[in-house]
Amino acid sequence: MFKDFLLKKMLKAQGVPEGQVDMVLKMVHKNPELFKTIAAEIEAKTKTGLDQQTAAMQVMQTHQAEIQKLMQG
Repeated sequence: MFKDFLLKKMLKAQGVPEGQVDMVLKMVHKNPELFKTIAAEIEAKTKTGLDQQTAAMQVMQTHQAEIQKLMQG
C-alpha cells in the first residue's frame, strides 16, 4: 500500500499522466520481479557512465516483449 503511494507520487513527479500511472501500477503488481530486474539493469548501466534516460531506454527495449504482454493482459 505504502509502496504504491510512493510509486504513484514518483511517477506523477516525473510528469506521467494519471491514466498511465494506474497502468504502470497494475503491471508492477502483475510481475514485480520483472520490474526489480529492470531497475537493477538500469542501475548497472548508469554505474558504467550512461545517463539514466539512455540506460532506461536500452533496458526497456530488451524487455519490450514482456512489458507488452503485461499491458495486454
